[in-house]
Amino acid sequence: MAKEKGSRLIAQNKKAYHDYFIEDTYQAGISLAGTEVKSLRMGKCSLKESFIKIENREAFIYNMHISPYEQGNIFNKDPLRTRKLLLHKSEINKILGEITIAGYTVVPLKVYFDRSLVKVDIGIAKGKKLYDKRQTIAKNDQRREAEKEFKIRNLTV
Repeated sequence: MAKEKGSRLIAQNKKAYHDYFIEDTYQAGISLAGTEVKSLRMGKCSLKESFIKIENREAFIYNMHISPYEQGNIFNKDPLRTRKLLLHKSEINKILGEITIAGYTVVPLKVYFDRSLVKVDIGIAKGKKLYDKRQTIAKNDQRREAEKEFKIRNLTV
């Protein structure tokens, strides 16, 4: 089987960027069954309510929904099962240190194929307050307005 070139996005957690300040990101592999990979190739994944915990110096992702593969019959796994993330020990120790001391949390940001491997981008995040969310929305509106004015100005010239 030929390997794919580049990366292809499967799912993205847009709510994470809305609810958190993302301080640092890591790339992690994920331990999956064969039918789960086939389902991911069809793009059937959701990160909406998922979160990451570190237990016994191992990282796990909870509530990541991967729909069952239609032709998978008895080999299909539970769609919401806990899956292990594949990280180096030094990365796990660094993440563990940040979330215990500084009060950060770990959230999944996106799931994608890197060549033929399934990868998860995870972020070290600090929660936003309501006024922070309002500031972010106002800043995005200003940026959008500036882009619109720039586009109009360049079309008339």
